[in-house]
Amino acid sequence: MTLKHQNDPDLIRELLIDPGIWAVVGLSANRDRPAYDVARWLKMELGKGLVAVHPSAQEVHDSPAYASLADIPDGTDLKVVDCFVNSQHVGAVVDEAIEHRDRLQIDAVWMQLDVVDEAAATRARDAGLAVVMDTCPRIEWRNVRSAGMAR
Repeated sequence: MTLKHQNDPDLIRELLIDPGIWAVVGLSANRDRPAYDVARWLKMELGKGLVAVHPSAQEVHDSPAYASLADIPDGTDLKVVDCFVNSQHVGAVVDEAIEHRDRLQIDAVWMQLDVVDEAAATRARDAGLAVVMDTCPRIEWRNVRSAGMAR
């Protein structure tokens, strides 16, 4: 029996409230993809800085775009690498985030709803990255907002 990953509500709150930049891996100009709407929400509603990471390297939501995390310029301070890729590909994204953690000052990896890779999550945590897995920031924001109102 394996235990399902449990996300830390305090970490989720911290990541959503922090004004830092999110690199959204899998973000393209395709308006039919969930990444497009969630990234727009992150930028417009939460005021996040965005970097699109997609092989097409197309600018999205007036934000810079790169083909990979490796292509993001030195000195860029990323709060979160948000993974909009399916589970079988997320391990490679996490490994790239680990590789560029210090150069890009990455704090956390966020694996979107239905994106689960326990081994990748363990590698990220072992490398000093915070991990959120199998949830969407837009869904979690409702919990953060209601918890804030109750305080």
